[in-house]
Amino acid sequence: MMILASSSPSRLSILRSAGIEPTIEPPTVDENAILRRVQDQSPEQQVCVLAHAKASAIAARHLTAVHPPYEFATPGQSSTSDDTTTRPRVVIGADSMLYLDGELQGKPHTIDETIRRWTIQRGKTARLITGHCIINLASTATNEDTVLEATTTTVHFANVSDADIRAYANSGEPLYCAGAFTLEAMGGWFIDRIEGDPSSVIGLSLPLVRRALYRFGYHVADFWNCT
Repeated sequence: MMILASSSPSRLSILRSAGIEPTIEPPTVDENAILRRVQDQSPEQQVCVLAHAKASAIAARHLTAVHPPYEFATPGQSSTSDDTTTRPRVVIGADSMLYLDGELQGKPHTIDETIRRWTIQRGKTARLITGHCIINLASTATNEDTVLEATTTTVHFANVSDADIRAYANSGEPLYCAGAFTLEAMGGWFIDRIEGDPSSVIGLSLPLVRRALYRFGYHVADFWNCT
């Protein structure tokens, strides 16, 4: 069973397209309060803290205790449970933000803010950072059973016309998207190119999730068509 600690349609779409029908359990966390507490940390750490808050809030419903990870995972680390025969159960939390001109930006929420942001970011290059927290529920809850990593993808914004910026904002699509754009839908018109993982830009890095499952001793196919 895979539990998606998110209400994001894009993240759900990624998993469904990859053969997984997750259980949806959106968490309730105060993102602004969390970001205020970690504003002195790096952009990658900040989005990871948000992802961990979301995943651990849901994992707490399924475990008697969840221990927060104190170090960020790095490629090559192993986190395999002693009991690989246990039915795989994981929680995935994620959060994405755009890092542009030294500032982290989340969702614009309003048409006016979307227009303002696009007027600034058109023709520029930014980093779309997605933090991931993946918790293994099928074994004892320890730091070794939590993967916390961020992926960074470089996004090259097109020099979009004022008319298209207004039309895109008024479509409503970018209002609740990190960086005020989508890659897989209408916003794709206005992205010249990316350097990195496309699924991460959409909201969830499949390569990163695969590596996390392997660390837990699972196979990706264990979750196909599982509910």
